[in-house]
Amino acid sequence: MTTIDWAARSLELHIDGRAVIGGHRVEASDGGTIAAVSPGTLTPLVQLAAGTVDDVDAAVAHARRAFDGGRWSRAGAADRGRALIRLADLIMRDLEELALLETLDSGKPIAQTLTVDVPGAAETFRWYGELADKRYDEIPATPPGSTALVRRVPLGVVGAIVPWNYPLEIAAWKLAPALAAGNSVVLKPATETSLTALRLADLALEAGIPAGVLNVVPGKGSTTGGRIARHPDIDVLAFTGSTAVAKQLMIDAGSSNMKRLALEAGGKSSNLIFTDADLEAAAAKAAFGAFYNQGQVCSANSRILVERSAHDEFVELLVAASQAYEPSDPLAGAPGNGSLISRAHADAVGAAIDLAARDGSLVAGGERVTITGSDAYLRPAIVTGLAAQHELHRDEVFGPLVAVLAFDTEDEAVALANATDYGLAASLWTTSLSRAHRVSERLVAGTVSVNTVDALGLTTPFGGFRQSGFGRDLSRHAFDNYTDWKTTWLQHG
Repeated sequence: MTTIDWAARSLELHIDGRAVIGGHRVEASDGGTIAAVSPGTLTPLVQLAAGTVDDVDAAVAHARRAFDGGRWSRAGAADRGRALIRLADLIMRDLEELALLETLDSGKPIAQTLTVDVPGAAETFRWYGELADKRYDEIPATPPGSTALVRRVPLGVVGAIVPWNYPLEIAAWKLAPALAAGNSVVLKPATETSLTALRLADLALEAGIPAGVLNVVPGKGSTTGGRIARHPDIDVLAFTGSTAVAKQLMIDAGSSNMKRLALEAGGKSSNLIFTDADLEAAAAKAAFGAFYNQGQVCSANSRILVERSAHDEFVELLVAASQAYEPSDPLAGAPGNGSLISRAHADAVGAAIDLAARDGSLVAGGERVTITGSDAYLRPAIVTGLAAQHELHRDEVFGPLVAVLAFDTEDEAVALANATDYGLAASLWTTSLSRAHRVSERLVAGTVSVNTVDALGLTTPFGGFRQSGFGRDLSRHAFDNYTDWKTTWLQHG
């Protein structure tokens, strides 16, 4: 479809900004709304329900009744799995509608939402649906005359707070294992990007997931998110977002009911390039790792550490590779980037680029671009020469800015990579198998990608150490966030 086709399709969309509570679309209890605006065009999309404390309370009450009622929580695991697979099928049935909603809401290119974000969400529900009845409990050794059944059981009501950079896909990361395990959920999508989560709740009902099992309450983080964090009847809170908010959620959970937490927070990931690497391939992947989705990725490889003898050649290759991530109209269907999430965020990233240019050498990009009436676009920026202790080597920018720094020894490279408060991801490039094992073992990161960047999949856990949080999304280990062990001891001797 052409840009004109997608633009025409966008005018035909019926966008519903109301919350989904207890299986019904409802306005905020006080009638409050928030204007949803497309960052790519600055076009108003819909008035979004501004959920209140009362709305969160209502959603939690519905979720608790649904859980206690047992229609979902005590259904057979295979039955829950089939419902999630039906949901995956419905997501793919409505692929174009969901992709267009995601693009309008977030500024992502339609080429990405059609091929990555929406299919990725569908595949997540499908994978956990297929896994639902393939988990095993335990019968441990006990004294004669007794039998112990040790089972993983759902925790009850899950609160989930998800970010704006991958609105549908990260929602699926939380929802699929939580629902497959038998929990009920109250989901709070990001204020900037609530539309696909709301539509997903409609599809969940169509797939046969009972009313009240999945509730979606949009609204301001301080109101809806804060109430979820402090709610006394939510058993576990799953979150992806900033480290500052994650720390507040820990306080809220501790001061309320000690709800369980699974927190995937910030990152400042490094990409280590050794001289023996395939520099052309490394540069192409480094550009992807730093600039994909306008660098709005928690595990973005925003620090590139290059062995000094390869530094200059690598930077030239990186500048050339960065051209694949030039911004364009999100509805054009072109490769490259769309807009940042908002003009305000573009302002903040632009200020970081200005700081980089002042204290280092801005070798490419960084210009603000106006496309389709919006100036929320930035060209990928590459900076060299910043001191190793510079704040841009420590602080998460969450935008298309990468800093390249030279190192002389392997020990120095590891020390530089680990000199951060975070521990989410890292990459390294080398043709030496021994170095790959040696360095990856020393890097403090939940995932280390060797001769690639930011590798993840449904079968491998995703999460970090240090101030990147705890708990893991994806893989069978995500069930650990939403279940716990229960022992039933039978004395029969």
